[in-house]
Amino acid sequence: MKDQRIETLAKNLVDYSCKVKAGDSVIIEGSEQAKDLIIALVRYIYSKGCFPFVRLSNEQISREVLLGVTEDFSKKLCNYTLPMFKEAAAYIGIGVSNNAFETSDVPNEKKQIHSKFYSKPIHIDIRVKKTNWVILRYPNASMAQLAHMSLEKFEDYFFDVCNLDYKKMRDAMKPLKKLMESTDKVRIVARDTDLTFSIKGQKTKICSGESNIPDGEIYTAPIRDSVNGKIRFNVPSLCKGIVHNDITLTFKDGKIIKESSSNTEALTQEFNVDEGARYTGEFAFGVNPYVTAPILDTLFDEKMVASIHIAMGNCYDDCSNGNKSQNHWDMVQSHSHENGGGKIYFDDVLIRKDGIFVLDELKGLNPENLK
Repeated sequence: MKDQRIETLAKNLVDYSCKVKAGDSVIIEGSEQAKDLIIALVRYIYSKGCFPFVRLSNEQISREVLLGVTEDFSKKLCNYTLPMFKEAAAYIGIGVSNNAFETSDVPNEKKQIHSKFYSKPIHIDIRVKKTNWVILRYPNASMAQLAHMSLEKFEDYFFDVCNLDYKKMRDAMKPLKKLMESTDKVRIVARDTDLTFSIKGQKTKICSGESNIPDGEIYTAPIRDSVNGKIRFNVPSLCKGIVHNDITLTFKDGKIIKESSSNTEALTQEFNVDEGARYTGEFAFGVNPYVTAPILDTLFDEKMVASIHIAMGNCYDDCSNGNKSQNHWDMVQSHSHENGGGKIYFDDVLIRKDGIFVLDELKGLNPENLK
């Protein structure tokens, strides 16, 4: 796909998202299907006097590797990979998949081994904490099919979502950040949902194109033991090749005490990988005005306008509640009128109804003001 919008995206990723400076080493990971973007990135990184290190992937080969994974192998692969990540100043990860379910038949214990002994030390402990990083997808026929669109329409949608004015969005998020950092009690009320927790004293992070593309979320972390009540996530979630519909969680003093979904057995396995997997690591609002419906891709779905999401498992250092886990699983609930609506209260004051912010200082985040 030859498109001037690719050049614009490449420059935004390097300059705005990763803030690459002369002499920096930049890791680029992605499939050959994203070669047009990878080539644009390599050329632009070279033009800035920097060093692009490209790691190509293939989902069928990755599946075969996972099928044979052992703890020893994952540790060796981690040791081979660590030096490159420790030296890198920036990381750009481009996800492309022909089959969202390619690893669905890989035994869960294999996935958990690789997550614990490779993905966590490389991506959570080094990439997230030590580099300027950004993760994105790249449009293809498979993604268009999941979104129920033609490829041409999906490509237009993709660039609308990814190349919007993120600086404008950042400015509009500042009043919400201020409000979140002065709030104690949060209450979420929706169909099959009545959940409360505290965010008192917690930091809040604006996400406006610097770590994820597409972007459009603002997050914090609930006080670890403060979460009580029930929530049903009405947006499907794809985790390790398995689709979960209607994930429903009941919390007591921060911990999941009951869970169900369209695949409760697999859901329970994820929550049992370690102690932290049953506690929250993130609470966030999605505000991207161009993401209006889920496409079974969390990177898009969690930014969906009129949504909130809660991540089970590991928290981020910049908004920490002390919870640690090898998992970080974002689960999305839409409050749009079409999806049954919902209300968000901060200290018993209604701030958002059916996905629309009602306080004057927050109305800049409503979709008509961000497009």
